[in-house]
Order: sequence, then structure tokens, then C-alpha cells
Amino acid sequence: MKSFDVPVHYRSTLVTAIKQKRKAADKMKKDFSPTILEAGALHIVLARHFGFCYGVENAIEIAFRAVTENPGKRVFLLSEMIHNPGVNADLQNLGVKFIMDTKGNMLMAWDELTSDDIVIIPAFGTTLELEKTLRDKGIEPSRYETTCPFVEKVWNRAEKIGKDGYTIIVHGKPNHEETRATFSHSQANTHTVVVKDMEQTERLAKYITGELPAEQFYTDFKGQYSEGFDVTNDLQRIGVVNQTTMLASETQGIADYLRQVMIDHYKPTTETISNYVADTRDTLCYATNDNQSAVQGMLDKDADLAIVIGGYNSSNTSHLVELCELKLPTFFIKDEHCLISDTLIKHFDLHTHTEVETNNYLPNKSPLRIMITSGASCPDALVERVMERLAELTSNSEALATVAATWA
Repeated sequence: MKSFDVPVHYRSTLVTAIKQKRKAADKMKKDFSPTILEAGALHIVLARHFGFCYGVENAIEIAFRAVTENPGKRVFLLSEMIHNPGVNADLQNLGVKFIMDTKGNMLMAWDELTSDDIVIIPAFGTTLELEKTLRDKGIEPSRYETTCPFVEKVWNRAEKIGKDGYTIIVHGKPNHEETRATFSHSQANTHTVVVKDMEQTERLAKYITGELPAEQFYTDFKGQYSEGFDVTNDLQRIGVVNQTTMLASETQGIADYLRQVMIDHYKPTTETISNYVADTRDTLCYATNDNQSAVQGMLDKDADLAIVIGGYNSSNTSHLVELCELKLPTFFIKDEHCLISDTLIKHFDLHTHTEVETNNYLPNKSPLRIMITSGASCPDALVERVMERLAELTSNSEALATVAATWA
């Protein structure tokens, strides 16, 4: 796989050594067991896969190159390049400005842009409508487009099956940049509807079977269907694709559920089921799968708590948190500064969508076992700093340094 020119301060000597040795011993990536670092009385259970993925490293390389190649020019990001506050802050410190926020709200007027400006398309991609807006301004969006290749793979698959006459069902968060982009590209070729979870999928199934009146669909799925969508005709042939950062098992569950609904309703033969449901299993992102599988492997071990590191608005990171929360106390933090002391932690609560503080988060145990993983937009250096901070707070810094030396 291609290697990227990523700023050195995002790299970690320890984490890189661990990843390289694990990769050399498991070239086929079939071993999802964690790496155990026994640093004195602190035992770190480190997930097999975590951190920057191919698409994120590609985006970072392109974005920093856009700055260095255009001295004296104004450089803009359409929105956050990736959902990591540190990386976005680094770009802002280089003078890069955001045109809109992650929800699509404008932070400046389009009239402020000129044809001399540079605009970077984020890793999530963007809509066809926004691409046209930029071209109308004399700005070519493909010049510094950081759209993840695996997002584009979803678009290409949706285009193909859409042209074959299937309606696309997108599993994603309706307001997420990637889902908005995928919806835009899909609806250019076929009828499209977004479902955010299994509950909405079960609701959609009732329109497939006719259990609910067709006119109610337009209220239930307001803002989530393409223009001219005809619920009575456009759900007879379907294909499911996803926002690549969603929980892979949930996407597969949605696809399997809708496949069974179509079988039960239309009663096709084994040979004719493809006339009703397209096979889209190959659109699931490898990094999303690997990171989630690694968390499952990590959770097979015993631990006292889990720490998940990433941007609070990162979809893929939030799903790692959800997986960990099923088994043990879990703290979602953005950096090492959230570890305020050995008794106080600042972290993000997924259920209230607020940053909160928790006292006495570290059990008084020896050894203390802590699981650690991070999202796909989190630098390895940040993971190492969190490990070092935990070692500092538990008086195991010297022991962690000794462990790190054994991996060098």
C-alpha cells in the first residue's frame, strides 16, 4: 500500500514499531488480538488496528501540499478535512480557512471567493451541487480533492447499480458530510433514500410491503429522499450502500434485513433474487472493518476501563466507543489534556453530546489494565502521548520507557 508524506509530528516511534512488527507477523491481517504493554503496575491493552487510515493520510498529504505549493495565495477548506481537531488546527495555523462547518452552515459568503483562491475538498467528499458552485467561481475542485478512495468506491458502486435500475438506500447519518455527498452523487443516477439506523430501516420496510400508507413516507423521511421519489414504485429494486464510517455490522444487518423483506414480499427464486436486491457487500471500508474488528478482539481480554481517542464529531470513533461501552466503563477523549489528574477526566458523553468530567475514573488496582484505541483520523503521536500521560499519572513513566525500548 502506498506510503504518504505526513508531517513527522503526527508519527510515533513506539506505535510505529508496534504496528510494523504486528504487520510483519500477520501479513494477512487475520489476528485481531491486542498488544499488551506491561509498564509496571500499568498494563495497556492496545488495539491491533487504530489510527490514521489510507484515506486520512492521503488527505493530509494533499492538504499540506496545497499550502506549500501556493505561497501568497488564499487557501480554503470546504469544511473540516477530517474530524480531528488537532489536524484541522494545524492547517488553520498555516492560514487555511474553512468555508463551512461540518453541518454545511456557511462560515463565509461564496461571494468572498475568487478564481485565484485554492479550495481543498475534504476526505468525506462533497456534493455535485457544491462542485458546480466552485466551478462557477472559476475554481477547479478536483485540483486538491482529498476525497477518500473508499468513499469514491461507494459512489461508483451506487452509480453502477443505480444505472441498472435499483434504488439506492444509504445507511448513514443524514447530516454527515459524507452521507450528504454520497446522497448527491447517488441521486444524480437513481432514486435514493437515507436510513440512519435499523429502526428507520424497519420503518422503510413497511413502505416496501405496503403496511403503511405511501403518503406518510414523505413525512417520516423528510429531507432523506431524492426529488421525485415515488414510494409505491421506487422500492421494488434496491441496493444498500453506506457512509463508510458507520458500524459495519449494522450496515450488514440492515442489508440482510432488507434482503429478507424483499424475499418475503416478492418471493423470488434463488436465481431471481438479484432482480430485487443488488449485492453491495464490497462497499464496506477496510479501515472501518479492521478498527471495529480490532476492538472486538481487544474486548476479549479483561480490563478495568477503556479509553477511545478521537475528534468528538468523528463518526468512526463514536462507533468504537459504542462497542467498548457494551463491556466496560469507557471514556471518549480528544487528547492527553483530557486526563486532568489521576482522579479527574474530561470526556465526551455520546448520549448527551456534551463534554463532561468524571471523578475517580481510575480504579485503585494493581496492575491497572486500560484498553486504548483511536479513530481513523487520530495521529499515532496522540495515542503515544495519552499512554505517556497515563504512565505519568500512575507513576509508571520509567516502566513505559523501558517497554518502549524493547520495541525499538
